Amino acid sequence: MSESLYSEAKDVSRSPTFIAFAVAAFLSGANLRLFDALLPGVAGDFDVTVASAAIVVTMFTLAYGLFQIVHGPLGDRIGKVRVAAIATLCASAASMGSALAPTLESLALLRFLTGVGVSAVIPLALAWIGDNCTYEKRQLTLGKFVGFLLLGQVLGPAIGGVLSEIFSWREVFYGLAVAFLLAGIALAVGSRASVNVHRSSTQNVLGTYLQLFRDRWVRTVLIAIFLEGMLFFGSLAYIGAYLQYRFGLSFALTGMLVASYGIGGFLYSLSVRRLLSRLNERQFVIVAGGVLMVCFQALAWGPIWQLAAPVLVSMGFGLYMIHNTLQTKATEMAPGVRGTAIAVFAFALFMGQALGVALAGQAIRGGGYSWTFSGVGLLLLVLARWFAARIIAHPLSQSSQ
Repeated sequence: MSESLYSEAKDVSRSPTFIAFAVAAFLSGANLRLFDALLPGVAGDFDVTVASAAIVVTMFTLAYGLFQIVHGPLGDRIGKVRVAAIATLCASAASMGSALAPTLESLALLRFLTGVGVSAVIPLALAWIGDNCTYEKRQLTLGKFVGFLLLGQVLGPAIGGVLSEIFSWREVFYGLAVAFLLAGIALAVGSRASVNVHRSSTQNVLGTYLQLFRDRWVRTVLIAIFLEGMLFFGSLAYIGAYLQYRFGLSFALTGMLVASYGIGGFLYSLSVRRLLSRLNERQFVIVAGGVLMVCFQALAWGPIWQLAAPVLVSMGFGLYMIHNTLQTKATEMAPGVRGTAIAVFAFALFMGQALGVALAGQAIRGGGYSWTFSGVGLLLLVLARWFAARIIAHPLSQSSQ
């Protein structure tokens, strides 16, 4: 790697660019869940039902899922940090517009534009880490980065709820606009000092994607992340409804219990260094599959609701053991077009989630919650063992050594 920024003595996670990406990831995670608490205030302000106001969530999520495949190739062409900086500044402007939105329709459009900007942060950050961190240190560095994203997802509803109690929902967006502005400026400063290590010279984005899909290992990683999204996140969407249906819990308690899966992921990010000293990648995946299988069985058949909190924390921990391993592998799928590769990886995850929600709903209608969750647990164990076997069959590429 002729222009590699790798340095054995260098800790990428302490660099200003990493910190700027981490802050932007926190804001990105918070944005994904922020409207959980703000929807009632928005509905009241525009005199519509909460269901009608939920269009702002739909528009943000739609943009977040679709535009990742656009930002990746752009990052490969003109620089990952530069594109992330521009996108974050756009998210700042759209957040400011959201605070001033005169109608629900304009707010939905501005949240769509916010999603367009925010969707650049995670894939380009992962690609940048892949460019600047040796493979041996990458899973640890990615674990630290994911911790900021998860912290934002866990705290997002709480932050939104507390701030909306003290201020209005519009003032929450003023705060977001300032936060995104500061992160964008920090990334812009970082982009001037960054070298785009793997600058792509190709003009044919579609051709690049087709070339990726021709690689068997790339297809393996994409299938694995698609199935993870379909199985785990598809079923996660119904856990709250299941807890309410089976145990008669309140909405507030259910929300806190479901959010605890994110706490498990955050705990993983804090313990990843110790785990890496004891387990290799294959063992990470196998252990994760076992943890997820046990957790889904406990969720499905546990007799008391009090089990839900430790089960969901453990479930989040197990998920990110396998998810972070998949992310690490994704950063090395195609080093020459790493931004594009990570973008299609993220898109596969999003598509898996979308399909999984529909399939899990059908399964629950046909067989009930418990049998559905039990089946998901067994399938996740099969997926983990299948991918662990593929890791053995595909040793680390020369490009990453």
